[in-house]
Formats: sequence, structure tokens, C-alpha cells
Amino acid sequence: MEQGLYLVATPIGNLGDMTYRGVEVLKNVDVIGAEDTRRSRVLLDHYQIKTPLLSYHEHNEAKRRPELLARLRDGGSVALISDAGTPGISDPGADLAAAAAKEGIPIHPVPGGNAVLSAVIASGLPCRRFAFEGFLPRVKKERNERLAAVSSSPLTTVLYISPHRLREDLRDLAAACGDRPAALCREMTKLHETFYYGTLGSLRELAGEQELKGEMALVVAAAEGGAPPPDEATLKEEVRVLLRDGVPAKTAARIVAERYHMRKNQIYPYTIDAEEGE
Repeated sequence: MEQGLYLVATPIGNLGDMTYRGVEVLKNVDVIGAEDTRRSRVLLDHYQIKTPLLSYHEHNEAKRRPELLARLRDGGSVALISDAGTPGISDPGADLAAAAAKEGIPIHPVPGGNAVLSAVIASGLPCRRFAFEGFLPRVKKERNERLAAVSSSPLTTVLYISPHRLREDLRDLAAACGDRPAALCREMTKLHETFYYGTLGSLRELAGEQELKGEMALVVAAAEGGAPPPDEATLKEEVRVLLRDGVPAKTAARIVAERYHMRKNQIYPYTIDAEEGE
């Protein structure tokens, strides 16, 4: 096997989606680094892959990385896989790839399963250009900044959604983006694969009526000209909330301005009013 780090995509649900090349690579590399060895063992056993397997996840990657890099420096071949999909996309792997690239170690992408692309093409929304935002942050300041970015984005946006945070995420996205078109993609390629088409508002209602479980991706339509500018009192309140959450004044002005396609200097005076308690 040629020396290098092989970033091997695995199925996001249906084991039949594994590529021929992916199987051959996993059979012939020296070792496989897996996010969860128990979950990966199901895939490897299905394809009768006997290659040594070791764990490589967010809790041990700093410790494990030197070991794998040492193998690669000695001319070895290492494959990296995540629980599902392409390693490095909201999964461990990006740091190892960066370290290998820095040392001039060959990197070989082995494409295949990818939840982001699967969601985009099934969403029915424009996909010539799109943005991937991963999971929404939980920290208020970062969350508000990300929501503002999605709200004003001229691109179709894909987000990952945790089942236990679905209602909260849809609530906040609907509040930030308005009732724009969206698609919720649940359990893609699996037995209970379901696509829900509608708007952020209708999807929020659906999530309130049903307990939706499983892995999900949400695709949100791009902003169309931005939301109409609200009255002055509303603008001041939005600025005040951002400042209260610790967002710097200039950043708060930019976030609100982008949300309504206004100039930052139109909003910045409201930050001064808020800081002075007016």
C-alpha cells in the first residue's frame, strides 16, 4: 500500500453505500483509526476487513496523533474513518490531516458518504452554491452571531441538528430568519429515512407536535433581499440583547446591519444608546 494518510468516507446509514475503493483501502492499510471502534467494527465485519483498528476521537486525538504520525513518517499507511460520512467534517480528522500536510506526508481522500451533500441535493432548494454551518453553538454570544450569519446569508445553508435540541434550534432559526423555505432531512439512507418540506415555521410546528428522533440535517433557503428593516425600537432592542450577551459594540452593529441589509453606521449609534442606558 502506498504511504500516506487515507481519509476514507463511510456510509451515513446504509452499509451498501460503501465504495469499492474504500473497502480495498481499508483492507490494505497498516492500521485504521476510528472515531468509535465498536460502531466501526460493524462496518469492517460486514466487509470482512481484518486490518488492526484503534480509536481516534476528540478525547484522545492529541495523544494518538503522534503515534499515527510516527507510522506515516516511517513510510506506513493509515486510514482514518468517522462513525459515519467523511472524516474531518464535524468529526475528528482535520487536525491529523493538517499535521500530515505540514510534514509533507501524502494525503489520499477516498470520497463517499456525506450527510451535507445528501441533504442539499434532496432538499429541493437551490444548491449551486451553499454554506455548511455544522451544529449551532450553545453559548449565547456565539449562537446569536451564527444565527445572524444564517439569517443574512445569500447562500442555501445546511446545519446539523441534534434530536434533543431540534425544537430549540428551529425556534431560534425561525425567529432569526423568518418563515423561509426549509427542509428537514432525517435518518438519511436508513430504514426510517424521511424528508419534511415546508418552512422554518411549519417545521417548528411539526417538531412541537411530534417527537422526531435520529440524525438530522436542516437545509435553509438563502435570504432574499433580507428582512425588511423594523422600527427603531426593535433595532435598539436587538442591539441591547447582543450587548447584554457580551457581543462587542462594533460586532453587534454589524450583526444587526447584516440581518436587515443596512449599513453598520446606521446601527452603531444604537449601541451607544444601549450602553448609556437610554
